[in-house]
Amino acid sequence: MQDFRNLKVWEKAHALTLDVYQVSRSFPREEMYGLTSQMRRASASIGANIAEGVCRRGDVDFARFLQIAAGSASEVQYHLLLARDLELLKSQDYQRLSDEAVEVKRMLASLMQKLRADS
Repeated sequence: MQDFRNLKVWEKAHALTLDVYQVSRSFPREEMYGLTSQMRRASASIGANIAEGVCRRGDVDFARFLQIAAGSASEVQYHLLLARDLELLKSQDYQRLSDEAVEVKRMLASLMQKLRADS
C-alpha cells in the first residue's frame, strides 16, 4: 500500500483545496452555509477520495474512487463559475483555480487510464 501523499495528483488536489479555502474567506457571511461550504467540501472531497482509494484492495476499487474525485473536481469547476458570475470571485482567481481543477482532472484521467491498462 502506498502513501497517498506521494501521488502528484493528490498534491495538486490538496493545493487546489487550500486555494479554494483561501479565496472563499472573502465570500459574504450569508454564503457560509451555501456556496462557501459547497466549494470547500467538493474541493476537499477530491483529495479525500484519492487518499481513500489508495487504501483499497485493487485497481478497480482505486479507479472507482478516482472517478468520484473527478466528479468532485467538476463540481468545484461549477462552483467557481457560479462564484465568478455572482461576482464573489475575481476573474483572475477564477481562471487560476479553474486551471488548477482542469489539471487535477487531467491527472486523474491519466491515472485511471494507467490503472485500466495495468489490469
